[in-house]
Amino acid sequence: MTTSWTVTRLLRDRNAALYLTGVVVSGFGSSALWLVSGVWVKDLTGSDGLAALCTAALWAPTLLGPALGTLADRVRRKPLLIRLNLALAVLLLLLWTVDSPGSVWLLFTVLVLYGAAGVVEDAANSALVAAAVDPALLGDFNGLRMTAREGMKLVAPLTGAALYTAYGGPSVAVLDAGTFVLAAGVCALLRVREERPRPATGSRRQQTAEGVRLLWGHPALRPLVRAGGVTMCLVSLGSSLNYAVVDALGHSPAYTGVLYAVQGVGSVAVGLISGPALRRLGERRFAAYGIALTGVALAARAVPYDAVVLACSAAGGLGLPCVLIAAYTAVQREIPAAALGRATATAGTLMFTPNVLGLAVGAALVELVDHRLLLAVFGGALLATAGSLARRSASRTAARSPSDANPA
Repeated sequence: MTTSWTVTRLLRDRNAALYLTGVVVSGFGSSALWLVSGVWVKDLTGSDGLAALCTAALWAPTLLGPALGTLADRVRRKPLLIRLNLALAVLLLLLWTVDSPGSVWLLFTVLVLYGAAGVVEDAANSALVAAAVDPALLGDFNGLRMTAREGMKLVAPLTGAALYTAYGGPSVAVLDAGTFVLAAGVCALLRVREERPRPATGSRRQQTAEGVRLLWGHPALRPLVRAGGVTMCLVSLGSSLNYAVVDALGHSPAYTGVLYAVQGVGSVAVGLISGPALRRLGERRFAAYGIALTGVALAARAVPYDAVVLACSAAGGLGLPCVLIAAYTAVQREIPAAALGRATATAGTLMFTPNVLGLAVGAALVELVDHRLLLAVFGGALLATAGSLARRSASRTAARSPSDANPA
């Protein structure tokens, strides 16, 4: 009942409902392009390596998160988001000319710029949401945003693949461009009062450093963000073993798509319960329980039975987003609005950059070590991470006065 009530309350809030609509619309186009870009490059060049680089091109700008997030703190966020969405729509139309191996460079250029704009957009979105949504409902809102995004990942890739098969890559680019135009229109309808940012003091580098300092120097945020980075690294190491897991089950590599779909269902579900869970447990315990569930699910995938592996995929999808939702919610609550863009982007860099490292290392390890042993080691490391975060949460709670403790 509590979950149902808070979801209803959020959806009745004009700003929250509009914002979630924008997430669904733009997320649909982004998820479709994410899948199609690799297939597009593979068809044009025949190269598996170049096709794999499409994902790397989208992720690469995350490394510059602190600097890119600074841009979101220098101007009003709502106009920035409208301009970014419209600029991405125009940028994507350039892909209409990609029709030969010699023009693939343009696709990669667009993907890198797309990823960079996404970092700025996420930073501005986080700051705008903190101003537009009741602080008591930030956890619920971030959970619903996760549900919306993951829900799009379940349906958009199939739509993009069908459109690509029928009309080619440019048609998917046009679809994505259209979703950004719609997202800009939805953003324009938001009713948010934003003061013009104060004139910047110091160089851009100093402003970026201030955002990093505010985040990493915060005693409540640093353990959460660090645990998020470790978790993403270990999960990506485990993801590198997916094909070995599927092979042990006796299925073709295409069966990994089933595992990802089941995992997505788990991620959709956790978004609906995250708000009440955060209020009851607090950010650290909520994150720790999610990491522990992910660790158990990862280790148990070594058991070569379909039912077990499918259940583990759902449990992993349920557990993994917990630390991300907890970390971003805590950042929105603890960091001053003037620096929230920088801090959010820095948190994204610290949590998602290890993802790239984990994929690379895991791809090498799977050739050298039995995947069942690796799954056990990675799962155990996740449980250790959860235990460390839970102990810090218990120590912090014990150090506070009874009047400051979170209600059970």
